Amino acid sequence: MRFPALPDFPWDSLAGAAAVARGHPDGVVDLSVGTPVDPVPAAVGEALCAAWDSPGYPQTWGTPALREAAVEALARRHGAGLSATEGLDPDAVLPTIGSKELVAWLPTLLGLGADDVVAFPDLAYPTYEVGAQLAGARPARVADDEPLPAGTRLVWLNSPSNPTGRVLDAAALTDRVAEARAMGAVVAADECYLALPGPGVRTTSVLDPVVHGGGVDGLLAVHSLSKTSNLAGYRAGLVVGDPALVAGLLQVRKHAGMIVPRPVQEAMTVALRDDAHAAETRARYDGRRRVLRPALEAAGLRVEHSEAGLYLWATADEPCRTTVDRLAARGILVAPGEFYGPAGGAHVRVALTASDERIAAAAERLAD
Repeated sequence: MRFPALPDFPWDSLAGAAAVARGHPDGVVDLSVGTPVDPVPAAVGEALCAAWDSPGYPQTWGTPALREAAVEALARRHGAGLSATEGLDPDAVLPTIGSKELVAWLPTLLGLGADDVVAFPDLAYPTYEVGAQLAGARPARVADDEPLPAGTRLVWLNSPSNPTGRVLDAAALTDRVAEARAMGAVVAADECYLALPGPGVRTTSVLDPVVHGGGVDGLLAVHSLSKTSNLAGYRAGLVVGDPALVAGLLQVRKHAGMIVPRPVQEAMTVALRDDAHAAETRARYDGRRRVLRPALEAAGLRVEHSEAGLYLWATADEPCRTTVDRLAARGILVAPGEFYGPAGGAHVRVALTASDERIAAAAERLAD
């Protein structure tokens, strides 16, 4: 049997540091992964339970109510549309089994192969590279100020960024979209953290008319309810954008049986219609950022970017594994920046996805 040659799963290499951190008398504060710990909104859980008796196959395309709720939420929350007065086409919405599977399989679903380049940020979520490898395409790390390489067929954008929390403004997004379109490349914007800007920060969707100029041709935006609605356990994601691209993805996914369960679709519909819980989630993470960032800085780490999303990107100007080990000795587990590319070799990613009590405990330990 010949499985694809893929890198080792990065978090497996944290086993030693995790064991040290777990040995702290007050237990580990695990800030190494971006998994929510806060409750699922009650109305969302009730919608899931109400749809328990769903014996038939669900729609791969998603229910009409879900697709309509998605375009309305994107317009309301992020100004997405074809213009200031014309919204996106609900037919160009496709639910996905979380966002990670779409990221991993998009190059394959688009039919990319050995002659094609998949470009992504130089500091990036590892699955962009894995997706290129699964398709047999060529992965390419590209800094924001570098041109796209020849042969690029798919460009990943990620703002706010995982791991850095950096936000690309509308001008930067517009420039990259124009460059990709001139090459005939698809732009896929991973916008999973778009609804989590820090105070005073503005985030922009690639589906904002300011960016795309009145047409979403060649554009896809990937959204997740994992962070905004605490639905990581539900595997609830969406891809939205160019109707022709979405139609093509739909046909392949029908054949492959890549379908979001009906109860999850019902829960997603409720989550997309309710902005109040999303605002509460944003405020919760803002509060944790206000506690943890100054604590890291007082402990001698420099925090860069980190103005949005769920992470603090920090450096002690030393190899990242040294920082990981020093923090593990205090019972705090973080992710080494090298997980996200060679440019992260002196940084660590510190997640805000722990309870208020655990975040406070981490701040206290950093002060010791």
